[in-house]
Amino acid sequence: MVNVGIVGGSGYTGVQLVALLIRHPEVTVRWVTSRKFEGQPFYETFGALRSLTNLSFVRFTPELLDEVDVVFTAVPHGQAMDIVAVIAGHGKRVIDLSADFRFQDVAAYEQAYQHHTAPELAKKAIYGLPELFFGEIQEADLVGNPGCYPTSAILAAAPLIREGGWNARIPLIVDSKSGVSGAGREPNLTTHFPEADEGLMPYKVLTHRHQPEIAAIIAGAGGEGEVYFVPHLVPMNRGIISTAYIPLKEAMELSEVHGMYETFYAGKPFVRVLPPGKAPSTHHVRGSNFCDVGLTLSQDGKTLVAMTAIDNLIKGASGQAVQNMNIMMGFEETLGLEQPPLFP
Repeated sequence: MVNVGIVGGSGYTGVQLVALLIRHPEVTVRWVTSRKFEGQPFYETFGALRSLTNLSFVRFTPELLDEVDVVFTAVPHGQAMDIVAVIAGHGKRVIDLSADFRFQDVAAYEQAYQHHTAPELAKKAIYGLPELFFGEIQEADLVGNPGCYPTSAILAAAPLIREGGWNARIPLIVDSKSGVSGAGREPNLTTHFPEADEGLMPYKVLTHRHQPEIAAIIAGAGGEGEVYFVPHLVPMNRGIISTAYIPLKEAMELSEVHGMYETFYAGKPFVRVLPPGKAPSTHHVRGSNFCDVGLTLSQDGKTLVAMTAIDNLIKGASGQAVQNMNIMMGFEETLGLEQPPLFP
């Protein structure tokens, strides 16, 4: 049995972590922290878990680390790096859900975010996308859990990139649409109901902080070229659809591309490659750790349109974090994550 702590449990990723981990057959959640709700029963903040857990929020102190083997950190970027340094200093394994440990290139992180106070740790952290880095995650002490948009974008493009099929003289374009829970639990004007409902809005066009994360992993997979990323806010609670437009070095048949993706994702239990020409839907992954991948080609066979659907709070955050923990601890990758999507 693995003893687990969660630093920062009062947001959407925090409640999803608790919901997944209290059902995990090999995990005991020892504590969950929140400064704002210290001393309050967890179910008073998140009524959905009433009668399912007796946890109460506590304030984080280093002494808590004596009780656990693994720590999930689910606090905003900039706050995580100092906390993770303390946890790592106590010899505990960490899965960080902020952006602070997604970049081994510290300069790239600092350009997109802010000054990094634990650069040596960042250089050692493993990017926690199991479909690409399973072996590295097995040996890792610190995993930087990917962002929600990058998860969907990279899984759309990775098989073709790894096979060297992208004509990198032409930019790869990723168009993504996300539900409002991706903005977090703190209210703001953009996600206020009258502002978001019945509307569709692109935002941070070509300037979103997830763009360099996507570009870095694609470059590491062999794709040395420009990546254009355009996110959109859609009026739904959860889910991401990403569509990647990938120029090909040479014309291909859809059956050839489809076979490439099926081969690449064979044995990767949470990626479902749909039949050729079929598009994914957020309805079919909601509440699950699945990523559905749809593929189609332009008429001339020279542009691949690769589409993915994920639940931004599960495969895009907490579910993927549990998947990473399973790999790090030698458990079955799917343990505690077998729940089917919620439909309708």
